Amino acid sequence: MRSKLQIAVIALGALFTLEGIGWLVFPTRAASGLGMPLLDGLGRSTQIGDFAVFFLALGLSILVGTGPRRARVLYAPAAVLGGAAAFRIVAWAVQGAAFATAFIVLEVVASGLLLALAAREQRYG
Repeated sequence: MRSKLQIAVIALGALFTLEGIGWLVFPTRAASGLGMPLLDGLGRSTQIGDFAVFFLALGLSILVGTGPRRARVLYAPAAVLGGAAAFRIVAWAVQGAAFATAFIVLEVVASGLLLALAAREQRYG
């Protein structure tokens, strides 16, 4: 039987995967959800391609990491999410970006959940 922590992490993986699909199917809506316009030309190609793969790789690696004896996989998406939170803070402090409180909190909490599940699964199998 899956624990509440495992279910929460599976839900995170599903949400990030759906966000990646959203970038491919509804890019205007996906961009708006992240507080940005959908760019034109080469910028649009880069924006859709980079964000789609970011969220798909993140979500799918989380889902893979919830499988039996795969918990160590969760360290990679935890590092990506923690890094995203840290670099958002750098963007605010150094580059004049808005402080993205909601996104930073989500990334830190999600990273913590991934690390907690990875540690628990590696300890208890």
